[in-house]
Amino acid sequence: MSSDNLLEKVKQLREITGVGFKDCKIAIDETKGDIEKSIELLRKKGVSKANQRMERVAAEGVISIFEKDNKFSMVEINSETDFVAKNNDFINFAEELSKLTLNNSGKMDDIIKSKMENNKIVKDNLVSLISKIGEKITFRRCAYMGENKSINFSYIHSPLKKNVGKLGVLLSLDTTKPKQEVQDLGKQLSMQIAALSPLAIDKDGLDKKILEKEREIITEELKRSGKESKIVDKIAIGKLNKFINDNTLLNQEWIMDPKKKVKDIIKDFAGKDKIKIQSYVRYKVGEGV
Repeated sequence: MSSDNLLEKVKQLREITGVGFKDCKIAIDETKGDIEKSIELLRKKGVSKANQRMERVAAEGVISIFEKDNKFSMVEINSETDFVAKNNDFINFAEELSKLTLNNSGKMDDIIKSKMENNKIVKDNLVSLISKIGEKITFRRCAYMGENKSINFSYIHSPLKKNVGKLGVLLSLDTTKPKQEVQDLGKQLSMQIAALSPLAIDKDGLDKKILEKEREIITEELKRSGKESKIVDKIAIGKLNKFINDNTLLNQEWIMDPKKKVKDIIKDFAGKDKIKIQSYVRYKVGEGV
């Protein structure tokens, strides 16, 4: 590694971690210039500033969607503050990353090794962005929909700019209808998913552990009320069914007409044709961080 390149790496590491020159140089030497491994090494050595900075929570950021020829990708990029999430360099990085995600079919390992427009790989550009902005920034997750037999849709709630915001949805429909006829339905379903955050398409898709946990909570709550065992069991079944309905897309009340369920709207809209929800992905910035 040339002396200029070494100094540049040390500078980047210092800006990212806040650690002194000497410790950063040692880390860079030991990892042969790998910034991520250098950060890990400093943290393992217990260098407090590195631990403090990299352990800070990055729960702000943006969702960015890219689409081309019925293929869609979505990424979540996180920062520590909302101020940084509105930074042009940060947003441009997210937008280019969503494009690379589509080009790499959502494979994270391939994405981080892909070259960006400046001819540097994603991994190195992320390090440079952290160094420039001075906050912890993470490429948290990505999604891809590219099934040619399905008709795919996307939705960004309250966009900061086109296809960039804090909440995004991808949706895939299997239908015999042409896309122009299901365009409005696809958008409305995407808005439904954004607004009510279903856990699954139907009951079969719900995690059994979630159902068991909910059953335990409901039963314990009812027992504490002093009700008889038979009454507790009956009420528990009703409450659990309500939980299932509220958290499965097809069984949710339709936000545009709460007297109907989503499955009823799809059935009415389909008529003699077929419309089936194949899959969906919903990302909200910082959710679960």
